[in-house]
Amino acid sequence: MSAKIYVEGGGESKEMHARCREGFRRLLEKCSLKDRMPRLVACGGRNATFDDFSTAHQNNSGNAYIALLVDSEDSVADIEQPWAHLKARDKWDKPNGATDEQVLFMTTCMESWIASDRPTLRKHYGSTLRESALPSLEGMEARDRHAVQDALVNATRDCKNAYKKGKRSFDVVAELSPDELRKHLPNFERFERVLKRKL
Repeated sequence: MSAKIYVEGGGESKEMHARCREGFRRLLEKCSLKDRMPRLVACGGRNATFDDFSTAHQNNSGNAYIALLVDSEDSVADIEQPWAHLKARDKWDKPNGATDEQVLFMTTCMESWIASDRPTLRKHYGSTLRESALPSLEGMEARDRHAVQDALVNATRDCKNAYKKGKRSFDVVAELSPDELRKHLPNFERFERVLKRKL
């Protein structure tokens, strides 16, 4: 069965779209999905991602698994009902025939994933990482996305490869450990569980 995941991220350039796809592809491989890899489509902005997903879902012949991977932006009341979250937060209407298993969240943002994998951060940034500036791992998915993003920038500010969105962010995503993410992020555990069932 063919499968496509429409991913929020990558900005507007072809190079960043390629880096986005590569980062998530390498993470999915570590989720034991190498032999059933979906096609990853980097869509740039949040609304563009939803629009691209909706069009693909509408045009789906019925055989392909079509999914949306976006930041939740805010904490999620019920992780098994992502469409309810998107309706309340973004006023997005669930396309006809779509299911909750077609929505995958980075909660509250991609940086929540990155900040949750401390061993990878230590390896990637080295001794100049200010780990004490990172938020507590407890309750990570309830943290304000701007606070998580700012903490990551602050923690790496003395590093030669200091964190910033774009190329550097996708480089770190490619190195993340599913084992570490699973420990701290219920929505990542769901992401992995749904994909293993659907792909």
